[in-house]
This record gives sequence, structure tokens and C-alpha cells, in this order.
Amino acid sequence: MTELFIPGIISCVIAFVVVYFCTPPLISYLQNKNITVRDVNKSGVVMVARPGGPVILFGIISSGMILYIFLQSSEILAILLVCVLAFAVGFVDDRRIMGRWFKPVALGVAATPILLLGVYDANITFPLFGVIHTPIVYVGVVIFMILVTGNTVNSIDVLNGAASGFMVIAGISLSVSLFILQNYEIALVCLLLVCVSLAFYKYHKIPSRIFPGDSGALVLGGMYGAIAIVGNVEVVAAVAILPAVLNSFFFLSSVKRIVEHRQIQARPVLHTKDMKIAAATDAAAPFTLVRIITSSHPMSEHQVVMMIFKLAILSGVLAVITAIMMTGAIIDVMTDVLTSTMNGMVNSMMTSMVTGMVDVLMSAMLSEMLNVMSATALAGYTMEHVVESVPDMVMVSVPDMVIST
Repeated sequence: MTELFIPGIISCVIAFVVVYFCTPPLISYLQNKNITVRDVNKSGVVMVARPGGPVILFGIISSGMILYIFLQSSEILAILLVCVLAFAVGFVDDRRIMGRWFKPVALGVAATPILLLGVYDANITFPLFGVIHTPIVYVGVVIFMILVTGNTVNSIDVLNGAASGFMVIAGISLSVSLFILQNYEIALVCLLLVCVSLAFYKYHKIPSRIFPGDSGALVLGGMYGAIAIVGNVEVVAAVAILPAVLNSFFFLSSVKRIVEHRQIQARPVLHTKDMKIAAATDAAAPFTLVRIITSSHPMSEHQVVMMIFKLAILSGVLAVITAIMMTGAIIDVMTDVLTSTMNGMVNSMMTSMVTGMVDVLMSAMLSEMLNVMSATALAGYTMEHVVESVPDMVMVSVPDMVIST
């Protein structure tokens, strides 16, 4: 692990610095070219530069190539190729309105570098249940994973800073999980994702100066999914982004078809006069995570984003716990505790049983001796007669029992 320290530090610094210093020029370029979109969560007409995908990809590729030069890992190469293809899909969607099936199909194609380079393990590890071997089905799992993570991150990119901040939190939890599982190389790649997302969050947070667009969101989501596949932490990764997964599930289950958000007529949320976000009352409006969060009362954009981050932190903690369970450490601790508890219970029961048996025997023996002594006294015998008639072992016990009584 020590040999990974220097490459990891260098690549993480490059990832952060490239995005941090290259984003402002991109913002200026997009504004000068009038490549902007309206921020619908602000009062008035506020135009924001979009997309930020090029600078996100540049940060990932430049830092990832440094890591690849040091480690010469085909896993890293596969992840970078997935990022390039996911960016291409998103960039096309940023420039043109594509059909509803374009992104799902194209993101499936973006997963091909993982399959062609063979950098995946067909075993899915579940906590407590162990490993499930799925050699044929797993090809579909690879495609499905990239498709899901790409679209879920894209679907949560509806508020200032939501997508980039969410990926910082999810990326940290996944990195910690990979370190726990001793998959150090892929953990470093995941840290690149964290550094890129954190640097971009500086300009994406409220009030946003740039939006990631489909190209940026799909790069972040595609890279996250590729890390999950290559690192063999599919379950952990799914737990870490559970709020985003649920957001996509709520949306699809309510609209009951594959559709772009821009094609939805009934909006899931509305704005009050003071520009707070309130859940829509229209029954035809789709369910989303933001609509559920604001269902009790209107909230500011900042409050909604912070709530999403809190959910992400909770999911991240659960993901780390899941990783620990996959190592068997928690099971060993639970086994030790259970064994100690059972041993204590057994010892306590045995002590009680032995003590009870001794008490019963002693009481019975004392009662019998008193009956013999009473019968002897009534018959007019002396103690000398009793001594002659009672076995030596019993008579030796009589004084002790009488004294203890």
C-alpha cells in the first residue's frame, strides 16, 4: 500500500487543481458564446453556463492517466474509457434533444470497455449471504450498472450543487469501503472522482455559476458505476447512492415509461412567491425525491439540497457498514459476543442447578437425621445407641449440618 501513496497524492492533487482552475475559463467561454440556460429556481431571469462536462472529463482523464502511468492497470484504463464514452453520450444530449431511448441504449454501449478488457469479476458479494457466481448474467449486470448510475446522478441534478455535492459524499463512502476491502488501487481512482466533484462543487453550489449538464452528470455517474464494477463493490455502491436510486425509481414508477424530464408537462414541484420550493398538488405530476422532501411544507433551495446531502451521508454510513459486514468482521464480533453470552448463561444455569441440588440434598439429609434423633429420643435410646446404629459417614455429617443450621 505504501507504494501507492505518492501516485495517489499526485493524481488527486492534479484532479482537484485542473478542475478548480479550468472551470472559470470555461464559464467565461460559455457565457461569451451565449451557451447558457435559465436557473428556474431563482427569481427573475438568471442565466447559468452549461455544460461543465468538458472540464470534469479533463480533470478525470489528466489525473487518471497519471495514475495509469504509475500503476499500469487495465482496470484504470477501462474506467477512463467508460468516462470518455459516457461524456460523449451526454455531450450529444446537451447539444441536441435526443429520443427517450438514446441515453439508455448509448450508456449500455459505454459499458463495453469493461467487458472487452475483461476487468470484472462475475461474483457478486452480498453481506451475510456470501458470494453469488453469475458468469453469464453478470454481463447484463455490467451494462445495467453503468446505465443506472449514469441516469440516477443525472436525475438528481435538478438543484444548485446537488449532483456534485452528492457525488463527493457518495465517492468518499465508496473510497472508504474500498480501503476497508483492501482494494487500494480502485480506492485511489474513486478518490479522483471525489476530488473532481469537490473542485466542481465550488462553482456549482448555490448560487451556481455553471451546471454540469448531461455530459458532466453522466461522466460522474458512469465513472462511479465503472468503479463499482471493477472494484467488485456493486452492493456497497448501490447503498451509497440509494437516495438517487430511489429518486429515479419514484419518477419511473409514477410516469410508467422511459421519458426525458423536459418532456414532462406536469411539474413535480412549484415555486411560492418568495421562490421557495413546494410539492405540486397535481395528481398527474411525477413523484421525485424533491417533491417528497417538500411535501410537508415549502423549503428554500438550500434547505432541500442540505436535506439531500443528509440522506447521502446516511446512505454513505450504511455503505461503509455494508463493506465491513462483507469482510466478516462484524460477524466475528457478533459471534464472540453471542458465544460469551451463551457461556455466561450456561455457567449461571449450571451453578444454579448444582446449588439447588446441594440445598435439596442437605435439607433432605438434615430432615432425615432430625427424624431419626426424634424417634430415638421417644424410644428412650441414648446418643450412644444412635452412634452404634447409624453409619459413620452420616454421623460425621450431623454436627456440621446442625452447626450450619
